[in-house]
Amino acid sequence: MYVCVFSYHLRSVFRGRVVFWQARIPITPYCMAESSFLAELRNVTFSYGDRVILRDVTLAVPRGKVTALMGASGGGKTTVLRLIGGQHKAQSGQVLVNGQDVGRMDVQALYAARRRMGMLFQFGALFTDVSVFENVAFPLREHTDLSEDLIRDVVLMKLHAVGLRGARDLMPSQISGGMARRVALARAIVLDPELVMYDEPFAGLDPISLGTAAQLIRQLNDAMGLTSIVVSHDLEETFRLADHVIILGEGVVAAQGTPEEVLASRDPLVHQFVNALPAGPVPFHYPGPAVAEDFGPVGGRAL
Repeated sequence: MYVCVFSYHLRSVFRGRVVFWQARIPITPYCMAESSFLAELRNVTFSYGDRVILRDVTLAVPRGKVTALMGASGGGKTTVLRLIGGQHKAQSGQVLVNGQDVGRMDVQALYAARRRMGMLFQFGALFTDVSVFENVAFPLREHTDLSEDLIRDVVLMKLHAVGLRGARDLMPSQISGGMARRVALARAIVLDPELVMYDEPFAGLDPISLGTAAQLIRQLNDAMGLTSIVVSHDLEETFRLADHVIILGEGVVAAQGTPEEVLASRDPLVHQFVNALPAGPVPFHYPGPAVAEDFGPVGGRAL
């Protein structure tokens, strides 16, 4: 079954009423296949120069769920987010969002697809010279024709959702790192996206802030009917939060499924990762010359 969409409206509920507004960006009509997956990679290969990051990767992000994207550092997790968002283009394979191939979209269609996505960067990426309120209001001013009264209502509603309505007038330098992440989350959802991507949302947070962030991701996903992709290295909190887990390693998908299914995997890389083992398929040493070349005899003499 296919559903054709001819325009894209933003929808919010405020003070018991539903508020709709039209996006300023012109959007070309498109048809999308109804699927249980919002985003998919099909046989995707991607390289930075000669370094292969993803090798014939196939994975799927279930619609309406929280999907955790995990694996060792440098394994391609953030690259997957950039492929879905259209920042990178795969050398081969397909990257599908709502059944549409992101790699084949023209500029207008790509902008339209991105309008339905929210992104939470690793350290928030707030504008440092404007207030919390103005940070959250920025996407509304850029992409809609809302009146100032409606912008105020929507911004305060999103700040209230993340517990920071009272911090509206503070500057980013006046709030903690955990609060900055929550402001960034309010900004990421201010246009009511259907997909939110989180790049290391728990990095550097104290236990209270970490628990708060995880709870917010879960609550917002369920209350707003979102699909969420969370890149994280925090095993305990992420496995508790996620409905679906994908583990990348050595350029391929090592495991994907429910947290319980992934924990039961016998794949050596998955075993090393979930048990935090120093020895395994992921080496300690970065590839380099043989030890003897650097430390062995030179010209018949030991170094």
